[in-house]
Amino acid sequence: MDYTPSNKVRIVTAASLFDGHDAAINIMRRIMQSKGAEIIHLGHNRSVKEIVETAIEEDVQGIAITSYQGGHVEFFKYMKDLLEENGCGHIKIFGGGGGTILPGEILELHDYGITRIYSPDDGRKLGLEGMIEDVIKQCDVQLNGKAEYTLAMKLEEAKDIRKIAREITNAENGLQPIDNRQQATGNKKKETNKKQQTTSNKDQIIAIPVLGITGTGGAGKSSVTDEIVRRFLNNFTEKTIAVISVDPSKKKTGGALLGDRIRMNSISHPRAYMRSLATREDNTALSSHVQEAIDICRQAGFDFIILESAGVGQSDASILDYCDVSMYVMTPEYGAASQLEKINMLDYADLVCINKFDKAGALDALADVRKQYKRNHKMFSAKDDELPVVGTMASKFNDDGMNHLFRLLLKKIETKSKTGFGEIHFAETAKVSQAIIPPNRVRYLSEISESNRGYDQLVRDQSVIASKLYQLQGALETMKDKADASLLSSIQQQIDFYTEQLTPVAKKLVTNWPEKLKVYSADFYEYKVRERVLRIPMSTKSLSGTRIPKVVLPKFKDWGDILKWQAQENVPGHFPFTAGVFPLKREGEDPTRMFAGEGGPERTNRRFHYVSLDQPAKRLSTAFDSVTLYGEDPDNRPDIYGKVGNSGVSIATVDDAKKLYSGFDLCDPKTSVSMTINGPAPMLLAFFLNAAIDQQCEKYIIQNNLKEKVNRIIESKHAAGELPFYTGSDGNPVVPQKGELKGVLPQGNNGLGLRLLGLSGADVLPAEEYEKIKAEALQQVRGTVQADILKEDQAQNTCIFSTEFALKLMGDVQEYFIILLKQARTRSPSWHSHFPTALLMWNII
Repeated sequence: MDYTPSNKVRIVTAASLFDGHDAAINIMRRIMQSKGAEIIHLGHNRSVKEIVETAIEEDVQGIAITSYQGGHVEFFKYMKDLLEENGCGHIKIFGGGGGTILPGEILELHDYGITRIYSPDDGRKLGLEGMIEDVIKQCDVQLNGKAEYTLAMKLEEAKDIRKIAREITNAENGLQPIDNRQQATGNKKKETNKKQQTTSNKDQIIAIPVLGITGTGGAGKSSVTDEIVRRFLNNFTEKTIAVISVDPSKKKTGGALLGDRIRMNSISHPRAYMRSLATREDNTALSSHVQEAIDICRQAGFDFIILESAGVGQSDASILDYCDVSMYVMTPEYGAASQLEKINMLDYADLVCINKFDKAGALDALADVRKQYKRNHKMFSAKDDELPVVGTMASKFNDDGMNHLFRLLLKKIETKSKTGFGEIHFAETAKVSQAIIPPNRVRYLSEISESNRGYDQLVRDQSVIASKLYQLQGALETMKDKADASLLSSIQQQIDFYTEQLTPVAKKLVTNWPEKLKVYSADFYEYKVRERVLRIPMSTKSLSGTRIPKVVLPKFKDWGDILKWQAQENVPGHFPFTAGVFPLKREGEDPTRMFAGEGGPERTNRRFHYVSLDQPAKRLSTAFDSVTLYGEDPDNRPDIYGKVGNSGVSIATVDDAKKLYSGFDLCDPKTSVSMTINGPAPMLLAFFLNAAIDQQCEKYIIQNNLKEKVNRIIESKHAAGELPFYTGSDGNPVVPQKGELKGVLPQGNNGLGLRLLGLSGADVLPAEEYEKIKAEALQQVRGTVQADILKEDQAQNTCIFSTEFALKLMGDVQEYFIILLKQARTRSPSWHSHFPTALLMWNII
């Protein structure tokens, strides 16, 4: 297995839309790179349109996709159709998905024109390297030549990106541009006309400004470029932009990872074009064909061109030969201030961007770079604010630093190239602290550990005192009839002294121990929840009739041992809650989870009722499809449609949630719901809570004979057949008629939750009543919303919010329930730690 391609092979790699990770395709593309291929990697969660647009813009020979979340037949067919519709059917499509793509589906896709779908059997026969070599061999074709396309573009692009891409490919492969080849035929008249035309258009072409962005590797050049592209497209709605991005080729293999598109979220736009170039040489930051690529983009009439170099060292300033305005991107982590004196670009850069400004020492770095800039440019009297040195956080939405940098950039372009684009404006956005953890709380983990260690030391000290008191009290009891009064007085003084050293809590724990022993040796344990006394048996009987207590307290006699055990362990439901937050485990509720999730809400609802039929407790566990996990709506577009309801239920609205849990009283103490969701956790939580509230509104309407009144309100607002409905087991609608539901519901479904579809209880009930019902519902509903936000953020999977925003959102939701709890306690002072409202298991670790 040592195939060496004879042509430069370029392949787009990605994981399909809504796939949770790109681990598999990452392994594949690394092997491709080691075989000498140039890989344009897009990462995970990429739509067919994005992949096809990239493949055409990059003029590749092949596309390699992994798909593990279902919907692969529709996905690959749609990709083939889109390529053919845009005259690029020559681009080959390769795919794999382990056992998720069945043998019959592989044959169907091959018959449709997909080049190769690799199965687990192929992996066993060929191995990873064998499969990759097969891809490389089939893509080892020459793409040089005239770009003649008979079909018009259907991707709604402002330019014909196919022709631009092919001209750049010809230049990279050493072939003269088409116009030059035509001149070489010997037709001197055409050559003369061409020269005259070139001269007449020269000024117009040169007027197109080129921004050169360079900097150290890992400084975030691609993210900065993406933010500039976003602002350009948003502010100048008639202008077009081209990005030429260069990445280094590997000296050993000749392969290259052209990965800048991973960070380019705004580049998939009708008015934007991007081309990735490999240096195809070592020790260089730019391809030798950069100027030709710029000229081709200028000839195509783009209004603005950005050239981004590969990561550079301190001495490199090669980008200056190709641009009108230059920008140097760096981070605060450059080492000692003396290192700044070695950076060539600080002598020449029109703009200096200190990216990742949220890192420690950023303000010091900004001051140091400004000082060095003043020295290099002899601007000793200039004010700091007048210098073109800006701190940015390109990863932050609508960052003020990026906005300032963009303003300075436009001024520089106008000054140096005499080109103006027009007025700019930036929308206001919520201000989020630049640091996830505020500066005054950066030691919060240390503070927690210090607090815990301090508590442990306090417990040890108090337990020693309690032990001495126990010994002294025992001595006093033993000697009271045998010793003289002075000795007894001395012992009593010692007892009084040590008693004062005990904290009030420690005294209470010691003195109340006999009462606790009595409570836990009784037959029943009683405690209150919302004015209701719960009486739970404290023992069970074995098959042989032996009494087995549920909670057994230690047989300690020493007060120090008693105090230490209660302070460090204690019984369930009491501080420090090491044995659990509830006094006893709930009875009458089988711990078995009733798991379901497939298709639409009705289908999953039927499954829930099937698995929970006749069970005293309903413990529903919900799996959502990949479309819902990414916070997207279902759609007829093939690459989305194939994944709707696949490996989970599709939920996009409050009505979907009402259908999903219809027939289950979400406020019943014996009903609990588990929802495993990632990015859109707040939305799913809102769906769930509103479904529970509207269920209680329905019960209120029925119990108070308000059906006719409510029906009149609904009929005055909505025409017959206008509101959504539940699709019954027979495939026909289940609709309310005269207060009753007509249709076939699953066995066990009493229709609770289906009478207000398309409506809220707030639409049909007085505001005061609705608020009262809402408050009661939120106090009783049980459920968990499980979302590992930090894990998803670190893995770049299905986290659709930034970590800062997600944490702020979590805090706001939790604050809402804390306020609700305080209000409830005000109304009912006996409430304590058994508040059963929706438990937010919204994990961040």
